[in-house]
Amino acid sequence: MTSPKVKLEEVLGPVQSDLERMRAIMIEQLTDASASVRDMTDHISRFRGKQLRGALVLLAGEATGNTTDEHPQVAAIVEMIHLATLVHDDVLDGATVRRRVACVNERWDNQVAVLLGDFLYARAFALSTELSSRLASRVLSDTTRRLCVGEIDQSQRRYDFEMPQETYEAIAGAKTATLYAAACELGARYPGGNEETGRELRALGWELGLSFQIIDDCLDVTGTEEAVGKSVGNDVEDGKVTLPILHVYGRADEATRAAIRDAYTAPGVEGRAARLREVADLAPGVEYALGRAHELIESARRRVGALAPSPARSALDALTSFVLERNW
Repeated sequence: MTSPKVKLEEVLGPVQSDLERMRAIMIEQLTDASASVRDMTDHISRFRGKQLRGALVLLAGEATGNTTDEHPQVAAIVEMIHLATLVHDDVLDGATVRRRVACVNERWDNQVAVLLGDFLYARAFALSTELSSRLASRVLSDTTRRLCVGEIDQSQRRYDFEMPQETYEAIAGAKTATLYAAACELGARYPGGNEETGRELRALGWELGLSFQIIDDCLDVTGTEEAVGKSVGNDVEDGKVTLPILHVYGRADEATRAAIRDAYTAPGVEGRAARLREVADLAPGVEYALGRAHELIESARRRVGALAPSPARSALDALTSFVLERNW
């Protein structure tokens, strides 16, 4: 994968002022009287990353002519929920590095990380009660449920090398694309606008988010921690069989299949992702998975193309390219 040709800061130009408002709201919400909590929230402020989900709330609002004064607040809620999922995911994955700094579970411990994630969820939903419409609370509470179901389902399908692609996509979509979909829907609908437009933007977000997750799965087996900026190889260590591996395994001979299974499960293997790359050519699987990501992005672009011309629509189109081309 090559470095993205699209510069994210340029893509987000049409909503830059509202992004700054979103960030200010997040800082205010994550400030606490407890010195211990402040130490942790200061630490995770370095996880800020791309903030794509919050940006999608704002871009979808602008692109559909639905922007309100409360959209930056909705975007902040979405980003806080995402931040909570990152903290919890690092515990589940046993990750050590995120955004090139130590994960909360690495710097402190798993117990503290779980509690901090809960704190972030609590702050997000407390803020949602201050909005003039309950739509964000309704959509995001259901979204959070779906996120949890996706993680539970994924944990129950570890080491499932026979998993149908449809099942993989349903699980990957639930744990990642759901929040993208909610962000786009809320941007287009909040505080209670056109439901048809909301459904169309929700579908756009789902395709964008699922593509994002598929590319993440590719980076986990091909990328390096230095390039990606977070721990890689965790999927194999944790027994998660992702789309590139499913494709390779499904077309391999029995000897190669056995070697792939051993890379995942044999006792005493150090560096399971490296072992997997030694015993199987993953390139065809990565190529296939990236092809599926391309299909999803092309569908998302058609949805973007149906919107009225505007700087925000152009930004959404460019964002689809960023997701497809990224290597971090």
